[in-house]
Amino acid sequence: MLIKNISGAKLARKFLLPLAVTAMIAAPVPVSAQDLSYKSAKSAGIIGEKPDGYLEVVSSGNAEARKLVNSVNIKRKAKYTELAAQKGVTVQDIAFTTGCNLIAQTSPGEKYLAPNGQWMTRDGSPPQRDARCP
Repeated sequence: MLIKNISGAKLARKFLLPLAVTAMIAAPVPVSAQDLSYKSAKSAGIIGEKPDGYLEVVSSGNAEARKLVNSVNIKRKAKYTELAAQKGVTVQDIAFTTGCNLIAQTSPGEKYLAPNGQWMTRDGSPPQRDARCP
């Protein structure tokens, strides 16, 4: 059995850390006044999730969307940095794991960056994710 062959620390790192990180990060990122614009920009496909744990503007030329993305990404990086220090891992590890999970949680109609570098619109099927995603 797979679980019997994995030590407690490895089991926690492989299965529990990604769940804990997503739970801690996914909820607090959009905040109060930005919540509506974040949700509407995401559902309209103006912004999308990337595997590195950050947002990006999908359509160019939208200064308001860029401002929103920068604000959310600053908050995400601060949370990733805090969690990385607590867990003894790199910021990039936390960001990547969160990116994998946030892409998995996208809703139909939302954009995400696929492993091939193409922006995809989520449909009813599972999104294309990096092979290293948990």
